[in-house]
Amino acid sequence: MSQTTAGAAPPGAVQPLTGGMLWVAALILAAANFVAVLNMTIANVAVPNIAGSLGAATSQGTWVITSYAVGEAITVPLTGWLAARFGSVRVFVGSFTLFGIFSVLCGISNSLGMLVVARVFQGLCGGPLMPLSQTLLMRIFPKEKVAAAIGLWSMTTLIAPVVGPILGGWLCDDYSWRWVFLINAPIGLGFGWYAWKLLQRYQEASVRNPFDVVGLILLVIWVAALQLVLDEGKNLDWFASTQIIGLSGVAAVAFAAFLIWEMHERHPIVDLRVFRHRGFSVSVLTISVAFAAFFGVSVLTPLWLQSFMGYTATDAGLATAWTGVTAFLIAPVVAQASEKKDPRMLVFVGVLWMGLITLWRTVANTDMGFWDVAMPLAVMGFGLPFFFIPTTGLALGSVEPHEMDSAAGLMNFLRTLSGAFATSVVTTVWSDQATRNHAELVGLTDRDGSVRNLLLQGGATPDAVNQVTDYMLFSQSIMLSTNQIMTVIGVIFILAAAIIWLAPKPAHTVAPGAGGH
Repeated sequence: MSQTTAGAAPPGAVQPLTGGMLWVAALILAAANFVAVLNMTIANVAVPNIAGSLGAATSQGTWVITSYAVGEAITVPLTGWLAARFGSVRVFVGSFTLFGIFSVLCGISNSLGMLVVARVFQGLCGGPLMPLSQTLLMRIFPKEKVAAAIGLWSMTTLIAPVVGPILGGWLCDDYSWRWVFLINAPIGLGFGWYAWKLLQRYQEASVRNPFDVVGLILLVIWVAALQLVLDEGKNLDWFASTQIIGLSGVAAVAFAAFLIWEMHERHPIVDLRVFRHRGFSVSVLTISVAFAAFFGVSVLTPLWLQSFMGYTATDAGLATAWTGVTAFLIAPVVAQASEKKDPRMLVFVGVLWMGLITLWRTVANTDMGFWDVAMPLAVMGFGLPFFFIPTTGLALGSVEPHEMDSAAGLMNFLRTLSGAFATSVVTTVWSDQATRNHAELVGLTDRDGSVRNLLLQGGATPDAVNQVTDYMLFSQSIMLSTNQIMTVIGVIFILAAAIIWLAPKPAHTVAPGAGGH
């Protein structure tokens, strides 16, 4: 029999936040989501510094990235159960505060082992911050302002992965790798305490259901195995490695067992029954596919600029940041439109726009200047709010109010997983395709030897001629590979835009107070 916690405020007794305090709460919730997403990428550029400082190999240093991803991936889908068991506000504040504490432990670590353990716990605490910041925003805002609040939240989700490597690089170059983690501490500890002061009035009664131990064990096994495959696959040459084959087998078997168990468990640790709502399922599929495409673009662009176009981390960040600038400017307009228009049309237009702009980028060349790179990214930003704001509203508006925390957790989990999958695939295919392009160009370039003879006559040595020729070929191979991947990503965007029409026309929008148990 279920029990409820004594002393919980009865429905209707809450004195809602108003005016400036409401938006202060929104900024705190958005900041929590921002730091959780930021930490997926901020340490990426710091791995060589960390490994050197702690006396570890660079290959070992990558566990700093993997450990956080594994921890976060485990707790994101558990958010619904945690919120039901302990209350959304209590879980959010506890996770935010502990995130700050473990960030400090990361920053003061004197060994790689200590750092990896601290990062696992940092990830475990960061997982619930993403979905709960989203559902709490919907709960505290009046209906007419919900879309604007979700617009603010959406921007943090889209901008944080881009900001992460730039901020991490700057902190490593000008200060120390330790500040990559310590920068989270004042946000987590300070905002965590203040969040409780503001939000405790929204704490709902908790439900004490039996604990699904088997479901949790299966979840941890398949998520950890899959995350290791995605993170280590490229380093280990994917399925040429027995380790990757073994981990893939473990992930597949544990995932199948997890699905079977959770569908038949009376009190599942992850409520998969929310997928019975077609609007939610289609919205999540659209979000996952489109976010994978967006994340692919976000990963590939700065990598290309820094590795082969001579950009510093700061310059690459300034170029890519224009996507966030234009998205931020258009978000309030989209927030208002999502209250009046069919969200499916808004999503279709936004994702289609992003696909067309990505196809525009397939004519890039190595002679492009800063604004030649930045302008398409800025134009692409206009489509982001049309994609993210109404899709989120459509997904969560399709489920029952008591299912909202579970739905938000699953939606954020699949979105995060799609981003990790896109990162692994894009970086692998990019380098492999460049190698194939190089092999083809070698057979097509300077067949009559005229360029080689011209360089030799100019005084260049044979070795210098070979080096110059190979560099030119490799540079163009990378450029071709980049354009080819952009073509595929553009098509994926267009397919994602079409998927949203499989969702039924929404009968209602997300109302204030949604997400209660």
